[in-house]
Amino acid sequence: QVQLVESGGGLVRPGGSLRLSCAASGRIFSINVMGWYRQAPGKQRELVAGITSGGSTNYADSVQGRFTITRDNAKNTMYLQMNSLKPEDTAVYYCNLKDLRGRFDYWGQGTQVTVSS
Repeated sequence: QVQLVESGGGLVRPGGSLRLSCAASGRIFSINVMGWYRQAPGKQRELVAGITSGGSTNYADSVQGRFTITRDNAKNTMYLQMNSLKPEDTAVYYCNLKDLRGRFDYWGQGTQVTVSS
């Protein structure tokens, strides 16, 4: 019943920036955790950044200081501002929502981010 739609991916040069968006719809419990995950070919999916409905955040060491996760609870939208992008950031980025009320886990379809010269 919950749908997540990502947007904002694309091709950028090293050092460039992108902002990803994730729009959530459906019956969403007010207390939840949203996050961005990424998966590169041949590698395991990893958590990039997470944010609670209260605004607490955490980041992977590899993106700390370069990426910023935010959310607009009124719009049910989450963002990932990515600066100083590196080739190793290349991956499919997925939006995730964890419903802490019903213990459900929802995923978006993914958006490709490619960092290359």
